[in-house]
Amino acid sequence: MQFLGKKMQPVLILLAVIWAVEIVNFLLGHSFVSWGILPRSLTGLIGIPLAPFIHAGLWHALSNTLPLLILGGLLLMSDQKQFWNMTIFIILLSGMLVWLFARNSYHVGASGLVFGYFGALVTRAVIERSFTSLLIALATVMLYGGLLWGLVPVRSYISYEAHFFGLVAGILCAWAFRKNRRDTEKF
Repeated sequence: MQFLGKKMQPVLILLAVIWAVEIVNFLLGHSFVSWGILPRSLTGLIGIPLAPFIHAGLWHALSNTLPLLILGGLLLMSDQKQFWNMTIFIILLSGMLVWLFARNSYHVGASGLVFGYFGALVTRAVIERSFTSLLIALATVMLYGGLLWGLVPVRSYISYEAHFFGLVAGILCAWAFRKNRRDTEKF
């Protein structure tokens, strides 16, 4: 059990930061939302690295927790360094794309990162075609294939743009990191 805790440490750290920010944000009446991504505004640029850690409410943070834990854990099956590199890549690329192309509203939450992990795991299986990556992709789709409904703009308060650009960033991330995995023969 201690090994599992050690292996999952990066995802647990990520979730601890999200929940620490959410607690402070809750106590301040969710005023951190104004630090999210506000497309095409200079002040909205600060939201690119911060938005995944800021949530609009307790339910919002809670709804991202389990998918981050599971999909992040699956991504960690390669190694911690690659997990952090992919996490940073997905956060920054999806955030920049939201800033450039999304509707004029504050965009916050880790769901773009969740969609990025989903896209990276499935794309990695398509690229590598190894038994392990295909098994992980199968588990990902079985557990979270329903996430794709989040790409449909059904509610104005949900950033389907962050979902879409997170998925795009995850796909591009898996593609960008493909050579490194072949060289190290990891996962």
